[in-house]
Amino acid sequence: MTETPASHTLPATAGETSAERPWPVRHLSPKIGDFVSRLPAVWVEGQVLNVKRWRHLVFLTLRDTDENMSMSATIPAREAEALGVDLVDGTRVVLHAKPEWWTRSGSLQLGGRAIRQVGLGDLLARLEALKEALAREGLFDLDRKVPLPFIPRVVGLVCATQGDAEHDVVENATRRWPGVAFEIRRVTVQGPRAVPETTAAIRELDAAEAVDVIVVARGGGSFEDLLPFSDEALVRAAANCETPLVSAIGHEKDSPLLDLVADCRASTPTDAGKRIVPDAAAEAQGIARSRLSMAAAVERAVARESAGLAALRSRPVLAHPHAMLAPYAEAVARLRERSAASVTARIDRDAAAIRELTASLRALSPLSTLERGFAVVRDASGGVVRDASDVHAGDVLRVRLARGEVEAVARG
Repeated sequence: MTETPASHTLPATAGETSAERPWPVRHLSPKIGDFVSRLPAVWVEGQVLNVKRWRHLVFLTLRDTDENMSMSATIPAREAEALGVDLVDGTRVVLHAKPEWWTRSGSLQLGGRAIRQVGLGDLLARLEALKEALAREGLFDLDRKVPLPFIPRVVGLVCATQGDAEHDVVENATRRWPGVAFEIRRVTVQGPRAVPETTAAIRELDAAEAVDVIVVARGGGSFEDLLPFSDEALVRAAANCETPLVSAIGHEKDSPLLDLVADCRASTPTDAGKRIVPDAAAEAQGIARSRLSMAAAVERAVARESAGLAALRSRPVLAHPHAMLAPYAEAVARLRERSAASVTARIDRDAAAIRELTASLRALSPLSTLERGFAVVRDASGGVVRDASDVHAGDVLRVRLARGEVEAVARG
């Protein structure tokens, strides 16, 4: 093993260290211890975890539930016994301790000198202060709450690993609506693990697309047992949940803050099972009543229209509709007769005029002249021959008679 250089060769300060001239661990650890030893004693609050007794010391972990941070601590056994209550996991305490650095293991812990249990009055005061702060942020406003779906596809249920809450929610919901499905997350509902496990379950179910509503259920308990459901981290997780959330903690006297931020508060898990789904039997009865009501309404409408139609048909104009047409039929007949007579007279007048025009035309027509024995002579080009000098011997002529034509040859 390489020999460590003499202490006088080590850097005097941390700023003088380098990769070539480092501090060994045995040199650094005491320096940290010297710094920590100058820190004053402090009163610190938290939840107790992992309580173990060894000889005259009690070893424990002091946990901050809001930020999920923890520190190791010790307390003299006589001080723990003087507390007057059992120091068990989940107990909220105030510890008067001085930070201590364990040089050999390189770990920091709190050396407790006195311990006090957090009083109920202190818890109520802090809870009320948190309630007012969250209210000022608007987390409890009614306009943030969303209605529950009428028929959810899947119900997300956060409940205890053991207990009646799961049975009460599932049993009452399926009894009302047999087709409802559940996605269940079983968590610790009291003690130091309640907040992180419940918060994680809410976020996981909120991320599931099929889950339409989330129920957080617990079958009541003491004020201290229900403190996790007033934890700021859990309440904010519920406020940020986009899926409608039902709080069914089942504690009427002292409602946890989760009840105020939830979209719907159920007095018990049984009540939650009734709120998240409709009653199939009641809905069927409602549909039956609606159908009867609609059928009666249709029948009344038909009867009313039938009566109106009968009243209309009973009027004389509709009882004998042809009587209304009789005067018009006579007028139409007269008009038809007048029209026929007028047309006949017009035809007769026009026929006489045509006969007159025909006679005039015939009188003026060359055919009338031809009828009297005259003829029209045309040369080969079709021209009418009016002068004999225009005709020469051998010319072919066409002679138009009253009836037909003949061809002739001129002789001179």
